[in-house]
Amino acid sequence: MNPVESQLTNRRIALKVSAVGLASLAMGVHSSSTFGAVETEGADREWWTWRGPTGNNIAPAGSAAPNSYDNSRIAWASPIPGRGHSSPIVAGGSIYLTTADKAAGTQSVLAVARKDGKALWSQIVHQGGIPTDNHPKNTEASPSVAFDGERIIASFYNSSAIWLSAVSPAGKPVWQKSVGPYNPQQFKYGYAASPVLYGDTVIIAADYDGQSFLAAHDRKTGNQVWKTPRKTGISFSSPIIANVAGRDQLLISGNESISSYDPKNGQTLWSAQALANATCGTVVWDGDLVFGSGGYPKSETACVRADGSGQVVWANNQKCYEQSMLTVGGFVYAVTDAGVAYCWRGSDGETMWRERLGGDYSSSPVLVGDVIHVFNEQGQGFAFKANSMKYESVGGGKFADDVFPTPSIVGDTMFLRAARQRAGVRQEYLVALK
Repeated sequence: MNPVESQLTNRRIALKVSAVGLASLAMGVHSSSTFGAVETEGADREWWTWRGPTGNNIAPAGSAAPNSYDNSRIAWASPIPGRGHSSPIVAGGSIYLTTADKAAGTQSVLAVARKDGKALWSQIVHQGGIPTDNHPKNTEASPSVAFDGERIIASFYNSSAIWLSAVSPAGKPVWQKSVGPYNPQQFKYGYAASPVLYGDTVIIAADYDGQSFLAAHDRKTGNQVWKTPRKTGISFSSPIIANVAGRDQLLISGNESISSYDPKNGQTLWSAQALANATCGTVVWDGDLVFGSGGYPKSETACVRADGSGQVVWANNQKCYEQSMLTVGGFVYAVTDAGVAYCWRGSDGETMWRERLGGDYSSSPVLVGDVIHVFNEQGQGFAFKANSMKYESVGGGKFADDVFPTPSIVGDTMFLRAARQRAGVRQEYLVALK
């Protein structure tokens, strides 16, 4: 078993759902699709949540994606109304996204057909209540949705609170709940954390200069299962579930720490002092080591041991603020805010190589086979080997004017939300690259 396959099998899928038949839904969504039983097979093969089937931005074995990104690789491009930074979530015959239209005052979930990008449906979940202030690199629809086999669950910042909204695969509202107040005062930079699924719950984070919290809600009803306060401080990172140090852990960075919680009840397992006040990327892990990067006001990448000791194994002064990193076979791969690609040895932080790529980064690197794909905010893509010995470019290209979301890979296709500028007008597209 190679290191990539080993990492894929190292973490058991936390999402367990019963067998779900999704055939014959309205408007053809998931037509003739059936996902398997316990530890749903569809979740393993497809891209149901932020950072993919195992939470580490590694495509399932057998996946493929082009190493060049010019117009000749575009299978289809579907215009997306409004604006958002949420990544595409792929399940069965559909792809789910969120979007916001500030002029109309709406926040919506929408679906397009996986085979050709044809619009299937769009469901408004908030009309009015959109915050007036936001960071220029953020949007009012930045969190990615989570699909649990039966419903699409979206998180939005609206009306001075964080809301969870569930809609059916046919686009019909199922439930909506406010999970807690969210009204930043000092840094009015919006919200960005994506929901994560665990067992029968969906878990959401809200870190701001008020009463920050983590909360778990029942996926079927939206009712609160547990809620845990966090240290006051603005941060934007999404929580993630990892099986590390022999147990499932809910991991999150921010507020000068990397912290772990029991995803079953929200109890704190450990917290290690590291990183900056504000982080945006999702932490990554390898064995019993957890890695995070940020942020504001200082720049730091750090590795901590996930056994509860609070040990900071190593740290450096590099920064991946908005983008997440990638761990493969004992090594950490990252592209920093300075536009430099790094490979660090996970055990001690030794720099194996560095290579200047250029540009600014919000999109996170994703691994397909043994190739890492990453896009900068200017729309330039880079493909290079997950090779700890040297930087080894295998392709790249540019087809868009800007890229902020992270691509999702299912089968032989890369799905990526990107934008083009024409006559001073910006238009977002969901693009399928083959």
